Amino acid sequence: MGVRGLDHINLRAPATLIERLRRFYIDVIGLSEGPRPAVRSRGHWLYAGAHPLVHLTIADEGDGAAMPTGWIAHYAMACNDLTGMRARLDQARVPYRVGGSPEQVQLFLLDPAGVTLELNFKDS
Repeated sequence: MGVRGLDHINLRAPATLIERLRRFYIDVIGLSEGPRPAVRSRGHWLYAGAHPLVHLTIADEGDGAAMPTGWIAHYAMACNDLTGMRARLDQARVPYRVGGSPEQVQLFLLDPAGVTLELNFKDS
């Protein structure tokens, strides 16, 4: 199928709420803050062991309202077989955007509920 598991959840909110979320996930839940790659957005990555499980994204000034899906900006799945996944998306006529970093290729699309899904391919 290509999906190996849940990669992370991204919460996007104004800076004051992001700071409260950061403190909660560190102080109460027990995650730890760790490295974050150089990407366009601002925020924090919180780790469960060696895995960056919760991504906190600071909304741009004037763009701090909750999304139609609440504060959840997107969820991500760790995947393999980039070529096969793109073929399935194309065949189903599901639009997607390609992004990523030097470490991985990412496909961004909307699920039927309007929630952004990020598919991560680190071994592609």
